[in-house]
Amino acid sequence: MKDHMKDPNNLKGMKEIPLGEIEGITVGHSENKEGGTGCTVALFGNGAVAGVDIRGGAPGTRETDLLKSENLVDRVHGILLSGGSAYGLDAAAGVMAYLEEQNIGFDVGVGKVPIVPAAVLFDLPLGNPNVRPDKAMGYDAAKNAGIEGGQKIGQGTVGAGTGATVGKILGMDFAMKGGIGTYAIEIGELKVGALVAVNGFGDVLEEGETLAGVYDRVNKAFLHTDQVMIQGAHQKPFNGNTTIGIVVTNGKFPKSAMNKIASMSHNGYARALYPSHTMVDGDTIFAASTGDVVSDPSLVGHLGAVVMERAIHRGIKAATGLHGVPAYQDLK
Repeated sequence: MKDHMKDPNNLKGMKEIPLGEIEGITVGHSENKEGGTGCTVALFGNGAVAGVDIRGGAPGTRETDLLKSENLVDRVHGILLSGGSAYGLDAAAGVMAYLEEQNIGFDVGVGKVPIVPAAVLFDLPLGNPNVRPDKAMGYDAAKNAGIEGGQKIGQGTVGAGTGATVGKILGMDFAMKGGIGTYAIEIGELKVGALVAVNGFGDVLEEGETLAGVYDRVNKAFLHTDQVMIQGAHQKPFNGNTTIGIVVTNGKFPKSAMNKIASMSHNGYARALYPSHTMVDGDTIFAASTGDVVSDPSLVGHLGAVVMERAIHRGIKAATGLHGVPAYQDLK
C-alpha cells in the first residue's frame, strides 16, 4: 500500500478535477515564444477574498501590501503571474484595462478600480532579454481568460511558463525547462486547486526522483543543486529564478485565513523544489477564495500544499524545450 504522504491521491474521497471547474476563476495566457517570455492571468469576475505569502529572498511583486489582514480592500479581481523580471509588472496595467472595460473593480464612487496583485519571475536569459510582458500582453492574457468559467487551461511552455527554467546554479548551459502547471481536487462540495509557474533555483523532485534540474547535457546526468552547493562550485550570477503561484478554493474564508492558507501552501514548494525559498528565489503564493462552502482553513491549507506540489510536477512534465534548453520530455 502506498504511503499517503507520498501519494496525495491516496487521500480518501479526493477526486481530481480541472482547475477551470472551480467556480469564480478563469485563466488566460499570452506569450512571445521568440522572446522567451509571457504572462498568465487569473480573473475573478465576482471578486475573490485573497491573501499572499512570500518566502523567497528576491521577490518582485505588486499590490501585495493591500492583502494584509488589517488593510481595507478585501477582494481582488485578478492576479497576474508574469515573466520579464520587474519589467513584467507592467502587464498588470493591461489586466486592469480589460477589467475596467468589463466594469469590474473596487467601487470608489466615481468608477471602479480593478485590484490586480502580481508577482514576476526572472526569465530574461532565455530568448531575447529586451522582450518582456507589457500592458498589451497583459490585456491579451486577460482577454484570453474572459469572464466565463470551465475552460481548459494550457500548461507547460505557455504564459508565464514560457521562459521558465530550473536548475540554474551552473548557468543556462546546465538548466532545464520549467513551465506552467495546474492541479485541482474536489472533496464533497469543497474544491481546491493550484496554478503555478515553475522557475526555481533548485531541482524538481517527485517521490525522490529528479524530474528536472541541473543537467549535464554531455554526460546525460543530473548533478543536483544541493550537491553543487555543498561542493562549493561557483554560482553563476543573475541566473534568474522564482516560482510563483496561486491556490484557489470555493471555500468561504476571511482575508486572515487566506493569508494562512497561502502560507501553508508553501509546503508544496518545499516538497517539490529542492532547495526552495533561497535568497535568489522570489517564491510567492497567492490564495483566493471564490465560493461559499464552509470549511476548515487548516484543511484547505494542507490541500493547498498537496495541489501545489502536483501542479509543479505537471508544469515540468508538460513543458517543451525552447531556445536550446531541454525539457523533461526530451530526457524521456
